[in-house]
Amino acid sequence: MAEKKTKPRAKPKAKPKGGRPTAEIDQKQFENLCKLQCTEVEFCAWFEINSDTLNSWCKRTYGKCFSEVFSEKRGLGKISLRRTQFQLAEKSPAMAIFLGKQYLDQTEESAAEIEAREHALDWQKAIIEIANKRAKE
Repeated sequence: MAEKKTKPRAKPKAKPKGGRPTAEIDQKQFENLCKLQCTEVEFCAWFEINSDTLNSWCKRTYGKCFSEVFSEKRGLGKISLRRTQFQLAEKSPAMAIFLGKQYLDQTEESAAEIEAREHALDWQKAIIEIANKRAKE
């Protein structure tokens, strides 16, 4: 029986990938922009990409879409902002008032509101006095 001569198989050439190269986005810069509460449009302008590319990168990097990642990462920026506000409140009465309204449900009363409240208290006292006098009779 005659031996078959076979050609050595050549390794298949890697097919060139189509499309654009993958966008490189610096993860640290991305997270810092989240802390600054940047919009999606601002992210795209900063990295010179479109929103589809941004979403694809987020899915590859974090396993979530941009809006989910942004919601998580922006919290660090809020903490930093809150810390700064409280430091400013020590020096700024306006900031202290603002924080009191936001977190302590404090309100400002106008002179008319204060007068109306005091007038209502006067009427309430007068009614109670009348009721007490009638109860004694």
